[in-house]
Amino acid sequence: MFSPFLERVRTRAPLVHAITNYVTVNDCANALLACGASPIMADDPGEVAEITQGCGGLVLNLGTLHQHTIPAMVSAGQTANTLGHPVVLDPVGVGASALRTDTAHMLLETVAFSVIRGNISEVKALALGRGCAHGVDASGADAEDPLEETIALARAFARHTGAVVAVTGATDVVADASHAYCIRNGHPFLSRVTGTGCMLSALIGAYVSASPGQVLEATAAAVCAMGVCGELAFARMTPQDGNGSYQTYLLDALCTLTGENLEENADYEVR
Repeated sequence: MFSPFLERVRTRAPLVHAITNYVTVNDCANALLACGASPIMADDPGEVAEITQGCGGLVLNLGTLHQHTIPAMVSAGQTANTLGHPVVLDPVGVGASALRTDTAHMLLETVAFSVIRGNISEVKALALGRGCAHGVDASGADAEDPLEETIALARAFARHTGAVVAVTGATDVVADASHAYCIRNGHPFLSRVTGTGCMLSALIGAYVSASPGQVLEATAAAVCAMGVCGELAFARMTPQDGNGSYQTYLLDALCTLTGENLEENADYEVR
């Protein structure tokens, strides 16, 4: 089911433009390289439209948002829309500050997104105007929402925005207006490394750029691949290894993942 999407990334090697945050920009670039894509990170308003024109997809990440990058995101997003290229939004920390929340809503009004990926608190903040974000992380209270509620929220927000909505957590939900993939891959140690969510958004950018006609399935494939790689990385851990080793093992797993590995380890259902 998901292996063709992985193989398409490897064979087509899409160039992905990511306007992302300075905490994880190197991790996102390495994740794109590991999965078979190519990264470019440009955030100056004077060049982002031109850079976007030469790319297959765009990822906008609000992680370290500032006044310099906001117009760059709008320019790049609108250019990608004009070209028909997929655009991914990662609304990091939405709900934690008015700037992040207002900027995310402004982007939703001015840019057509193919995928919106966030944790449950971020998605609730965008879709419902409320969410209990703990900094840039989901709150424990939001994370305890029943799966059926998360599916309903994702479908409703997808219907409202026209985007595929990916809500990541213990069980990941990837949904459009009528279908939802519930993905149970991953490992708790992923939360011990900063930027794994940002890396996932970059990965989604690569997968949907390589398969722009199947955004829902490509997004689910990317989420599943990241979860499987999180499991494979942890399986290599020894008692002497910590989160530094885990980060390296995660990149190794993304680089060496095969379609067979992905199919054998994928744990998901469609509702």
